[in-house]
Amino acid sequence: MENIAKERTEVLIWVTIAEVLAMSLWFSASAVSGTLTAVMDLSRSETPFITSSVQIGFVVGALLSATLGLQDRFNPRIIFSISAVLASTFNILFVFSVHLIVFAFILRFLTGLFLAGIYPVAVQFISSWFPQKRGLAIGLLIGGLTLGSALPEFVEGLSLTGSWENLIFTSSVLAFFAAIISVFKFHDPPMKSQRPGFSWKHISHVIRNRSLMYDNVGYFGHMWELYAMWTWIPTFLYLSWKGYFTNSILLVYSTAGSFVVIGLAGLIGSITGGYVADRIGRTAETILSMSISGLCSVIVGFTFGQLPIVTFALAFVWGVTVISDSAQFSTAVTELSPPEFTGSALTFQMAVGFLITVGSIDLIGYIVPVVGWEFAFSFLSFGPLIGVISMYRLRKRPDAGLMAYGMK
Repeated sequence: MENIAKERTEVLIWVTIAEVLAMSLWFSASAVSGTLTAVMDLSRSETPFITSSVQIGFVVGALLSATLGLQDRFNPRIIFSISAVLASTFNILFVFSVHLIVFAFILRFLTGLFLAGIYPVAVQFISSWFPQKRGLAIGLLIGGLTLGSALPEFVEGLSLTGSWENLIFTSSVLAFFAAIISVFKFHDPPMKSQRPGFSWKHISHVIRNRSLMYDNVGYFGHMWELYAMWTWIPTFLYLSWKGYFTNSILLVYSTAGSFVVIGLAGLIGSITGGYVADRIGRTAETILSMSISGLCSVIVGFTFGQLPIVTFALAFVWGVTVISDSAQFSTAVTELSPPEFTGSALTFQMAVGFLITVGSIDLIGYIVPVVGWEFAFSFLSFGPLIGVISMYRLRKRPDAGLMAYGMK
């Protein structure tokens, strides 16, 4: 048992490291969106598609993978490594296609398509290794996702690459190393569990399951806020601090701040959220997290242009709480759904959730010129509000006890 526990820990560490490296692809172009807007001659309405095209690709990739049963037919190491290499390749090709706007967005779409073979596969893989304390384990993995997503901001802020092209090349190289790690360091669990596959005919059963749908609506509200916050907080910090720093250090401070708010705060939130949820219950943890993050989304705009330390402090709290509940919604699906519907329920939740992010990402871009940064993020609070109500209703249902202390 001691050897298994040690191997389990080692696998979790290596999978998380690979996740950090591979997920740097997600925002590799978004981190230099200001430069790309000029290089690609994009309009204000086209700029958000630098990010949202990846989101759409991820949704399509997740549905295709589930429909074809790829995660049930092939070893996760194979899927992860091939996906990382292909996502890395399409990310590099984007550099040479920026003047062909439609083709460039297709390449971003394809990058997202193959990211669907990285993040969901890693979650399933770790779930098979951790039948207990799954909330904390997946929380650490989600922390790797946030750290990797923020990594381009860190690299850009320190000017480690020298140009936007080199930044994208760097993220692709990191993803390639993730593929190598997956081949040599991912090991199958001693007792391999067979996860029920996805089936379109199961979706109606998922929708009719009230407890599952309460959990899903909670996740949808969470996703409405999460990726829009991650996408726009770097721009918000940059413009908010513009009057306090010279141009020579503004980019360094704002991108470093973004890395801390998205990456480090997200890592803290993911691990803490998993630890807390395994002890006080998933409904309690998600309600608490969304209450605080929703409040932050309303307040943070009023710090725009104020003292940088005030803006940063509130953004940091937002960064911790906006992600601290993320792993718990997926974990709750595995606890609430009948075994034969689990695969379909997870795919449905993830696909719809990421599709929702496209709307909130684009919305912020449209409303900032209308209402200003003071009020723009407030529109994200509707997601956590709906999520809190939904998880509170789930908390009152008898089968909430199937989750980790669901009714406490």
